[in-house]
Amino acid sequence: MTGPQALALLLLLLLPVLLGWAGGHPVPRTKSFHKLLLISFDGFRWDYDQDVDTPNMDRLAQEGVKAKYLTPPFVTMTSPSHFTTISGRWIEDHGVIHNMMFNTETLWKYSFKTTQNKTEWWDNGVLPLWITAQRQGRKTASFHYPGGGAKYQGEAVQRSLVESYTHPNGNETEWRQNIDIVMNWFTKEDFDFVTLYYGEPDNVGHLYGPDTEKRRAMIQQIDRTIGYLLEAIGRHSLTEHLNVIITSDHGMTTMKKKPNITEILLSNYISFKDLVQFDIVDYGGFGMLLPKPGQEEAVYQALKNAHPHLNVYKKEEFPERFHFAKHERVLPIVMYADSGYSISGRIILYFNKGDHGFDNVYMDMKTIFRAFGPDFKKNHLAEPFDSIHIYPLMCKLLGVTPESHNGSLAVTQEMLVDTYNQQTGAEMKRASALQNTAIGLTVVTGVLVVLFVASVTFTVFCRKKMQRADQNSTSEPVRMTGL
Repeated sequence: MTGPQALALLLLLLLPVLLGWAGGHPVPRTKSFHKLLLISFDGFRWDYDQDVDTPNMDRLAQEGVKAKYLTPPFVTMTSPSHFTTISGRWIEDHGVIHNMMFNTETLWKYSFKTTQNKTEWWDNGVLPLWITAQRQGRKTASFHYPGGGAKYQGEAVQRSLVESYTHPNGNETEWRQNIDIVMNWFTKEDFDFVTLYYGEPDNVGHLYGPDTEKRRAMIQQIDRTIGYLLEAIGRHSLTEHLNVIITSDHGMTTMKKKPNITEILLSNYISFKDLVQFDIVDYGGFGMLLPKPGQEEAVYQALKNAHPHLNVYKKEEFPERFHFAKHERVLPIVMYADSGYSISGRIILYFNKGDHGFDNVYMDMKTIFRAFGPDFKKNHLAEPFDSIHIYPLMCKLLGVTPESHNGSLAVTQEMLVDTYNQQTGAEMKRASALQNTAIGLTVVTGVLVVLFVASVTFTVFCRKKMQRADQNSTSEPVRMTGL
C-alpha cells in the first residue's frame, strides 16, 4: 500500500469517530419565534395604576414596554373589543357588535357569558389569530378569552376553556392556579400562543365605581397576580422564551344619576309599543332600535334632539370614525350617550355605578398596554396607539403570516429589539460552528472517498499493466540475429 493510500484509509477509518463527535453535539433546534402569552384584565382603565402602589407593574415598565395609553374600538364593550384585538379588524368588519347576542326575529337576547360558546355570533368570516396560527403550525389555546369557545370555518381552538355563567371574577387563588396551568401548557405541552382573560377590574368598576377603595384594592390584587406571573415565568425557565402582552378592552367612567342630572329615558319621547319592534337599550351608554315597518323616520325625528346628552343617528349616517355601523347586524337607529349617561328604554332599570360603551375619544375609555420578553425593548415608553395594531404585532412575534387586517406593524415595530437574527448570540455561534463542522466533514468524506477509489483504481491498473508486461517477456524469447 502506498503512502497516499494508507493516509486515505486512515482518515476513512477515523471518519466515524469524527462524525460520532459531531453527532454527540447536535445542532440546537431553534424556532424562528418565541412563545406568546396575551393577558387581558377586563375594564382596566389607563390610569388605574396611578393612585395605588403597583410595584410589579412598575417593574414591567422598567423591564419592558409601556404605552402611555391604548385606544379601544367603538363600541367600547368587552366582546367587540376583544375580538378586534385577536383579529385586527374593526367591529363593522368582524361583526361582533355587542356583548349580547341577539335575534331580531325571535326577539331573543343572550347575556355576555352565555354568548361565549355561540359560534353563530362569533364566526362571521373573520379568522381570529388562534385559527390563523394553527393553520401555520402553531399550537394555540384560549383560557376564558372572549370568542375562544367558538368554531371558525368549522375549526376550533386547539385548547379552549370557556367561563361558565356562574364563574366568579375575583378569586385571587384561582387566578394564580390559572397562571400555573398556562405555564404548564407552555412547558409540558409546548403551546406557542395562549390567551388568558380575567374579568376584573371590570366587575368592581361596575358595582362600586372606578374611583373607589374597592377598585383600588382590586388593582393591588392584579399587581400581586402580575408578580406571581413573573415568578412563575422564572420558575418554568421561560424568561428567555416567552413574550407577554398585558392589555384590556376598555376603561370605565363614573355614572351620573338623578337628582344631579336628568337621566335619558327613551319612553319619555317615543312609544315603544307603537313604534319599536326590537331594542338593545338599558346597557350603559349605547343603544340601538329596530323601528316597526314604516316608522324609522318617526323614531329618528322624535329622538334626535330629545336629550342634550343623547346622540342619535340613522345607521347610514353614523360617523365613519367609529368603524362600526356598516355591518348588517347594526340596527337602523344607533345611539350613544355622552360620558356618564346611561340610555334607558321603558323604565329606568340601570343601577351600575361605573360603566363603559362610550365614545372612545374619552380618556376614561382608554386602557393599558404592557409588554415584556426577549423580543421587547426594556424601559421603553410607547406613544398612545389603537388596540387594532396589537394583531399584526402578535403575528410578527409568532412568525405568522397575518390575515387581512386594519392594523399596522409600523405602529408597534419600535417596541421590538432585533432578536430574530441574534437568538442568544453564543447559542447561534455554536450552532453555526457545528453546522460548518458537519458540512466540512461531509466534504472531506467525499474527497477522501474519491481519492481512495482513484488511488486504488490506479494501483490496480498499474499492477495489471506490469503483469501483462511480465507475461509478454516470458512467452516470447529474445531471438538472436546475425549482422
